[in-house]
Amino acid sequence: MYLIGTSFFYFRHMELHIFEVGPFMENTYLLTKDGQHLLIDPGFSSATEYQEFEEKLTGELVGVVLTHAHVDHVMGLSRVKNDYDVPVYLSDEDRFLWDNFGSQAQMFGLRQPDFNFTPKALPSGGDFTVGNFEFECLYTPGHSPDHISLYFKEEQWVIAGDALFKESIGRTDLYKGNFEVLEKSIKEKLYVLPEETKVYPGHGPATTIGHEKKHNGFVKG
Repeated sequence: MYLIGTSFFYFRHMELHIFEVGPFMENTYLLTKDGQHLLIDPGFSSATEYQEFEEKLTGELVGVVLTHAHVDHVMGLSRVKNDYDVPVYLSDEDRFLWDNFGSQAQMFGLRQPDFNFTPKALPSGGDFTVGNFEFECLYTPGHSPDHISLYFKEEQWVIAGDALFKESIGRTDLYKGNFEVLEKSIKEKLYVLPEETKVYPGHGPATTIGHEKKHNGFVKG
């Protein structure tokens, strides 16, 4: 069992639950708005972790959005799809990670079968709506070739996946990882957001755009 902890935040128009789960201590996000839920990056690796998520469901789950298809961000997806008939959204810029999920998992010593369905396309730019949830898709490759960050302008926060962490960045030594590409993504797509924008990363604590521009040791603003 790898359940590390959960956090809960209430904003003006939305609730946000954060589940720190799995052997990689990945942040899975559950958004709640007007009786609907949106799940982002389900990394549940055990029945206990999954049950913790289900206990937070008080309304309709309308979809699953993936920032990218690395194994730690999709480990719980099969459990979700088995129980909920909801669409799954992923960038179609490069589906190699998705199409080879089983082999990818084996690289980390995990036994996970390939998925038997194709996710719906998440655009590489512009506004996107799933149920009651509207956000802007920011194409931020470099950590992975299919990476999208999700900017919720009204709430003034961005779910940055593994592009940007507190005073750090995502790994660039995995398949199609590239530091120069990631640096450009961060500078041109994330650092241009208002400095007070809250950053919710795929691992570790939250931060802000302003803090990272001043204190990030890898990409300066």
